[in-house]
Amino acid sequence: MRFAEADDSSGHLVEGYGPEGILVGGRRFRSSLILAPDRIVEDWGPSSAAVLAREHLETLLALDPQLIVLGTGDTQVFPPPEVYFWVMERGVGIEVMDTGAACRTYNILMSEGRRVAAGLILGLT
Repeated sequence: MRFAEADDSSGHLVEGYGPEGILVGGRRFRSSLILAPDRIVEDWGPSSAAVLAREHLETLLALDPQLIVLGTGDTQVFPPPEVYFWVMERGVGIEVMDTGAACRTYNILMSEGRRVAAGLILGLT
């Protein structure tokens, strides 16, 4: 799915998402990644939401976001409660949704100038 035109002057913007990967800045990513306005972390650890662990979210927290948007693949899958609450105890919000919704939400928050980091799990074969 190609997203509507948006202003990417504030940072990295998701241009499209689908079975073929995530399109950012004209480049297609085919494995899980972290996206922040000023940074792309390729080949982020989890291949599926089922294996999501604290160390995966430590990488997101290191970016000092106000909010983490977690895309868990084709469906919304919450991380284990101890992992989810561990993030919240650090004063960082976390929103969990399917990866398509996470891409759209990240774009909106980034364009508003929010300090957002998105962990986007693809699980593509």
